[in-house]
Amino acid sequence: MHRRRRSAFVLSAAIVAAAPVLTACAGDAHPGAAAVVGGQRITVAQLENRVDEVREAQRAAVPDDAQYEQAIAKTGTLTRDTLHGMVLDRVLHRAAGDAGVTVTRKEIQQMRGGLEQQAGGPRALETAWLQQYGIPPQRLDDNLRLQLEAQKLAAALGTETSRPEFWKALSKASTALKVDLNPRYGSWDVQKSSRVDAKTPWVREVTATDTQQTA
Repeated sequence: MHRRRRSAFVLSAAIVAAAPVLTACAGDAHPGAAAVVGGQRITVAQLENRVDEVREAQRAAVPDDAQYEQAIAKTGTLTRDTLHGMVLDRVLHRAAGDAGVTVTRKEIQQMRGGLEQQAGGPRALETAWLQQYGIPPQRLDDNLRLQLEAQKLAAALGTETSRPEFWKALSKASTALKVDLNPRYGSWDVQKSSRVDAKTPWVREVTATDTQQTA
């Protein structure tokens, strides 16, 4: 199970860490939106609901307060990571559609069935995905669809998900969708292919020291 589970999620990790395709919007052109993809808003409320799903699943899985706090500490960038996943899901879906790639419900169930067998059952798989990858049980099928779409897209292009041809397809889809990422959630460094925190010099972070000095 360990090897299969790791290989299954490598794709999601690679997409989040290596994607050079997103651009940040220059200003708050879409109030209330965490991102705009293809003219459709991902609202801040929708993003917060998705984050809450993860937190609620973590709370249910780890009833001990100390362990729950540890789980939160390990997923400190959950909001930004969740937004990136939501955006990249749409980008990949567009790229797959442009290439004529589709994923059926049967394919998702087959993949899930194999992973469940290796994990030791449905509950064990859900727990592993939540603990290691921050995917709540109700989003597991969506994540598996993402895996399959990427794999099939790469195959249709005659390449692999780590190769430039694959990322060019995502870049083309991203351009067509005119992705706008709200700067409050960071921006993308194209050269480094990684997310960087947006610098907002007009916002001063209040530290514990500052609080004590002004108390």
